[in-house]
Amino acid sequence: MHCDSCVSKVQEALKGIEGIEEVNVSLPGKFVSIGGEANTKDVLNAISSVGYEASLKEGFEPKKAEASNNTPKSELKELFPLLLIFIYISIASISMNLPKIDSSQLMLDFMGLFYIVFSFFKFLDYKNFPSSFAMYDPIAMRVSYYGWAYPFIETILGILILFRIQILLTMIITIIMLGITTFGVTKTLLKKKHIQCACLGTALKLPMTKATFIENSVMIIMAVSFLIRKS
Repeated sequence: MHCDSCVSKVQEALKGIEGIEEVNVSLPGKFVSIGGEANTKDVLNAISSVGYEASLKEGFEPKKAEASNNTPKSELKELFPLLLIFIYISIASISMNLPKIDSSQLMLDFMGLFYIVFSFFKFLDYKNFPSSFAMYDPIAMRVSYYGWAYPFIETILGILILFRIQILLTMIITIIMLGITTFGVTKTLLKKKHIQCACLGTALKLPMTKATFIENSVMIIMAVSFLIRKS
Protein backbone atom coordinates (compact mmCIF):
# COMPACT_ATOMS: atom_id res chain seq x y z
CA MET A 1 0.00 0.00 0.00
CA HIS A 2 1.34 3.39 -0.99
CA CYS A 3 -1.48 5.95 -0.68
CA ASP A 4 -4.93 6.70 0.71
CA SER A 5 -6.50 5.20 -2.41
CA CYS A 6 -4.88 1.85 -1.54
CA VAL A 7 -6.29 2.09 1.97
CA SER A 8 -9.79 2.76 0.64
CA LYS A 9 -9.62 -0.24 -1.71
CA VAL A 10 -8.65 -2.59 1.12
CA GLN A 11 -11.31 -1.17 3.44
CA GLU A 12 -14.06 -1.57 0.85
CA ALA A 13 -12.96 -5.12 0.04
CA LEU A 14 -13.09 -6.14 3.70
CA LYS A 15 -16.32 -4.40 4.69
CA GLY A 16 -18.32 -6.81 2.57
CA ILE A 17 -17.13 -9.87 4.48
CA GLU A 18 -19.63 -11.40 6.89
CA GLY A 19 -18.57 -11.13 10.53
CA ILE A 20 -16.34 -8.07 10.19
CA GLU A 21 -17.53 -5.21 12.39
CA GLU A 22 -14.63 -2.79 12.01
CA VAL A 23 -11.62 -2.37 9.72
CA ASN A 24 -8.53 -0.31 10.56
CA VAL A 25 -5.88 0.02 7.85
CA SER A 26 -2.51 1.52 8.79
CA LEU A 27 -0.70 2.99 5.79
CA PRO A 28 2.61 3.68 7.63
CA GLY A 29 2.66 0.23 9.24
CA LYS A 30 1.19 -1.52 6.15
CA PHE A 31 -1.09 -3.72 8.23
CA VAL A 32 -4.80 -4.27 8.76
CA SER A 33 -6.55 -4.89 12.08
CA ILE A 34 -10.09 -6.25 12.10
CA GLY A 35 -12.82 -6.17 14.71
CA GLY A 36 -15.34 -8.97 14.81
CA GLU A 37 -15.23 -12.60 13.77
CA ALA A 38 -14.52 -13.54 10.17
CA ASN A 39 -12.96 -16.41 8.29
CA THR A 40 -9.22 -15.78 7.93
CA LYS A 41 -9.13 -17.22 4.42
CA ASP A 42 -11.94 -14.89 3.30
CA VAL A 43 -10.02 -11.89 4.64
CA LEU A 44 -6.79 -12.81 2.83
CA ASN A 45 -8.68 -13.55 -0.41
CA ALA A 46 -10.51 -10.22 -0.25
CA ILE A 47 -7.23 -8.31 0.07
CA SER A 48 -5.70 -10.32 -2.78
CA SER A 49 -8.73 -9.58 -4.96
CA VAL A 50 -7.89 -5.86 -5.00
CA GLY A 51 -4.27 -6.47 -5.96
CA TYR A 52 -2.37 -6.65 -2.68
CA GLU A 53 -0.47 -9.49 -1.04
CA ALA A 54 -1.39 -10.24 2.56
CA SER A 55 -0.24 -12.65 5.23
CA LEU A 56 -1.07 -13.28 8.86
CA LYS A 57 1.03 -11.54 11.46
CA GLU A 58 3.80 -13.77 12.80
CA GLY A 59 2.59 -15.59 15.90
CA PHE A 60 -1.09 -14.98 15.13
CA GLU A 61 -3.32 -18.00 15.38
CA PRO A 62 -6.86 -17.83 13.93
CA LYS A 63 -9.64 -18.74 16.29
CA LYS A 64 -10.66 -22.34 15.87
CA ALA A 65 -14.22 -23.53 16.04
CA GLU A 66 -15.32 -24.20 19.56
CA ALA A 67 -14.48 -27.72 20.64
CA SER A 68 -16.43 -29.59 23.22
CA ASN A 69 -13.52 -29.45 25.65
CA ASN A 70 -12.53 -25.86 24.87
CA THR A 71 -12.83 -24.03 28.20
CA PRO A 72 -12.09 -20.31 28.14
CA LYS A 73 -9.39 -19.15 30.52
CA SER A 74 -10.34 -16.84 33.34
CA GLU A 75 -9.18 -13.24 33.06
CA LEU A 76 -7.12 -13.64 36.24
CA LYS A 77 -5.26 -16.65 34.86
CA GLU A 78 -4.51 -14.91 31.57
CA LEU A 79 -3.15 -11.85 33.36
CA PHE A 80 -1.12 -13.77 35.95
CA PRO A 81 2.24 -12.74 34.36
CA LEU A 82 1.24 -9.07 34.58
CA LEU A 83 0.15 -9.39 38.22
CA LEU A 84 3.34 -11.26 39.10
CA ILE A 85 5.49 -8.52 37.58
CA PHE A 86 3.59 -5.86 39.54
CA ILE A 87 4.23 -7.80 42.76
CA TYR A 88 7.96 -8.09 42.03
CA ILE A 89 8.25 -4.40 41.15
CA SER A 90 6.41 -3.48 44.36
CA ILE A 91 8.67 -5.68 46.51
CA ALA A 92 11.80 -4.28 44.83
CA SER A 93 10.60 -0.69 45.32
CA ILE A 94 9.92 -1.26 49.00
CA SER A 95 13.31 -2.96 49.49
CA MET A 96 15.10 -0.01 47.88
CA ASN A 97 13.54 2.34 50.44
CA LEU A 98 14.11 0.39 53.66
CA PRO A 99 14.40 0.94 56.57
CA LYS A 100 12.64 4.32 56.47
CA ILE A 101 10.12 4.45 53.66
CA ASP A 102 9.31 7.77 52.03
CA SER A 103 6.14 7.54 49.94
CA SER A 104 7.40 9.95 47.25
CA GLN A 105 10.69 8.08 46.81
CA LEU A 106 8.89 4.74 46.86
CA MET A 107 6.55 5.95 44.15
CA LEU A 108 9.44 7.15 41.97
CA ASP A 109 11.31 3.86 42.33
CA PHE A 110 8.16 1.95 41.38
CA MET A 111 7.68 4.09 38.26
CA GLY A 112 11.32 3.79 37.26
CA LEU A 113 11.35 0.01 37.64
CA PHE A 114 8.01 -0.22 35.86
CA TYR A 115 9.43 1.47 32.78
CA ILE A 116 12.64 -0.58 32.77
CA VAL A 117 10.92 -3.95 33.25
CA PHE A 118 8.15 -3.29 30.74
CA SER A 119 10.59 -2.02 28.10
CA PHE A 120 12.68 -5.19 28.60
CA PHE A 121 9.73 -7.39 27.64
CA LYS A 122 9.02 -5.24 24.59
CA PHE A 123 12.60 -5.74 23.41
CA LEU A 124 12.24 -9.53 23.66
CA ASP A 125 10.20 -9.51 20.45
CA TYR A 126 11.07 -6.05 19.21
CA LYS A 127 10.27 -6.65 15.53
CA ASN A 128 6.62 -7.54 16.25
CA PHE A 129 5.94 -4.96 18.96
CA PRO A 130 5.20 -1.92 16.74
CA SER A 131 2.43 -3.64 14.77
CA SER A 132 0.73 -4.92 17.95
CA PHE A 133 1.06 -1.53 19.64
CA ALA A 134 -0.40 0.24 16.60
CA MET A 135 -3.62 -1.75 16.95
CA TYR A 136 -4.73 0.50 19.81
CA ASP A 137 -2.30 3.39 20.37
CA PRO A 138 -3.58 6.47 18.48
CA ILE A 139 -0.09 7.82 17.65
CA ALA A 140 1.41 4.46 16.62
CA MET A 141 -1.57 3.94 14.27
CA ARG A 142 -0.52 6.99 12.30
CA VAL A 143 3.25 7.19 12.86
CA SER A 144 4.97 3.81 12.57
CA TYR A 145 8.28 5.17 13.89
CA TYR A 146 6.63 5.89 17.24
CA GLY A 147 6.04 2.19 17.83
CA TRP A 148 9.68 1.41 17.07
CA ALA A 149 10.86 4.18 19.40
CA TYR A 150 8.46 3.44 22.27
CA PRO A 151 10.58 0.79 24.12
CA PHE A 152 13.59 3.13 23.97
CA ILE A 153 11.50 6.00 25.36
CA GLU A 154 10.37 3.79 28.25
CA THR A 155 13.96 2.77 29.00
CA ILE A 156 15.16 6.38 29.01
CA LEU A 157 12.28 7.50 31.24
CA GLY A 158 12.98 4.62 33.65
CA ILE A 159 16.67 5.54 33.94
CA LEU A 160 15.91 9.25 34.41
CA ILE A 161 13.42 8.51 37.18
CA LEU A 162 15.65 6.01 39.02
CA PHE A 163 18.57 8.46 38.97
CA ARG A 164 16.25 11.39 39.82
CA ILE A 165 17.11 13.34 36.66
CA GLN A 166 14.59 15.82 35.23
CA ILE A 167 11.80 14.33 37.35
CA LEU A 168 9.21 17.02 36.59
CA LEU A 169 9.77 16.60 32.86
CA THR A 170 9.51 12.80 33.07
CA MET A 171 6.25 13.08 35.00
CA ILE A 172 4.75 15.37 32.35
CA ILE A 173 5.87 13.04 29.55
CA THR A 174 4.41 10.08 31.46
CA ILE A 175 1.01 11.77 31.78
CA ILE A 176 0.90 12.71 28.08
CA MET A 177 2.33 9.46 26.68
CA LEU A 178 0.37 7.02 28.84
CA GLY A 179 -2.71 9.25 28.68
CA ILE A 180 -2.82 8.89 24.89
CA THR A 181 -2.27 5.13 25.10
CA THR A 182 -4.98 4.81 27.77
CA PHE A 183 -7.40 6.66 25.51
CA GLY A 184 -6.72 4.07 22.80
CA VAL A 185 -7.08 1.21 25.29
CA THR A 186 -10.41 2.62 26.47
CA LYS A 187 -11.77 2.80 22.92
CA THR A 188 -10.69 -0.79 22.30
CA LEU A 189 -12.37 -2.02 25.49
CA LEU A 190 -15.60 -0.14 24.75
CA LYS A 191 -15.75 -1.68 21.28
CA LYS A 192 -15.11 -5.10 22.85
CA LYS A 193 -12.40 -5.87 20.31
CA HIS A 194 -10.31 -8.94 21.09
CA ILE A 195 -6.70 -7.99 20.42
CA GLN A 196 -3.35 -8.66 22.04
CA CYS A 197 -2.03 -6.21 24.61
CA ALA A 198 1.48 -4.98 23.79
CA CYS A 199 2.21 -3.73 27.33
CA LEU A 200 4.61 -6.65 27.87
CA GLY A 201 5.57 -6.89 24.23
CA THR A 202 4.45 -9.82 22.12
CA ALA A 203 6.60 -12.48 23.79
CA LEU A 204 3.89 -12.86 26.44
CA LYS A 205 0.53 -13.08 24.69
CA LEU A 206 -1.69 -11.07 27.03
CA PRO A 207 -5.23 -10.10 26.02
CA MET A 208 -6.37 -6.50 26.07
CA THR A 209 -8.47 -6.24 29.26
CA LYS A 210 -9.48 -3.82 31.97
CA ALA A 211 -6.19 -4.62 33.73
CA THR A 212 -4.34 -2.89 30.88
CA PHE A 213 -6.38 0.25 31.53
CA ILE A 214 -5.70 0.01 35.29
CA GLU A 215 -1.96 -0.52 34.70
CA ASN A 216 -1.63 2.73 32.71
CA SER A 217 -3.96 4.60 35.04
CA VAL A 218 -1.84 3.75 38.08
CA MET A 219 1.24 5.30 36.44
CA ILE A 220 -0.71 8.40 35.40
CA ILE A 221 -2.14 8.83 38.92
CA MET A 222 1.36 8.51 40.42
CA ALA A 223 2.74 11.13 38.01
CA VAL A 224 -0.12 13.56 38.71
CA SER A 225 0.23 12.97 42.45
CA PHE A 226 3.94 13.78 42.31
CA LEU A 227 3.33 17.01 40.38
CA ILE A 228 0.66 18.09 42.86
CA ARG A 229 3.00 17.48 45.80
CA LYS A 230 5.75 19.54 44.15
CA SER A 231 3.48 22.41 43.15
